[in-house]
Amino acid sequence: MALDAWYIDDSDEDQRMPHRQNPNQPVSCEDLQKLGIFHFKLNADIYETDPELEKIRKDHGYSYSDIITIAKDTLPNYEDKLKMFFQEHLHLDEEIRYILDGRAYFDVRDKDDRWIRISMVKGDLITLPAGIYHRFTMDETNYTKAMRLFVGEPVWKAYNRPADDTDIRQQYLSSLECA
Repeated sequence: MALDAWYIDDSDEDQRMPHRQNPNQPVSCEDLQKLGIFHFKLNADIYETDPELEKIRKDHGYSYSDIITIAKDTLPNYEDKLKMFFQEHLHLDEEIRYILDGRAYFDVRDKDDRWIRISMVKGDLITLPAGIYHRFTMDETNYTKAMRLFVGEPVWKAYNRPADDTDIRQQYLSSLECA
């Protein structure tokens, strides 16, 4: 099953809504790959023993993982955390998320600085390249359980926009010029 992604509208209504433009402007997996974003569809019911996940982890060097449940009754300061996750930022390292249950959205910037919303559901694993501006939010169900994967030790530092002068942002932009 293909990943569902689209350009979002400029409405300031609840961030948890889909925000599809009218008419909808879908974004293909190929277009996401040009931005350095990769998607895998896995069987989340067997994530603990899934040979496909193990192969991805081995091939990419994802040696650390943890699991986070994001819901009003499980995540302390839920609303504050959601606002923090939705702040546009970048990381110095790749970001990898695997949805084990529930649903959520990742928003990413394209080459022209337009927002693309990526709908993540159970079984979706996504990789965002270091240096890409992005943000995360829940959908209206307010629930997701996700595995976070890292190369080596986890790195949580986010660099809020503007971070255009960072080396990693410049490297990312250069990679887009070659694509």
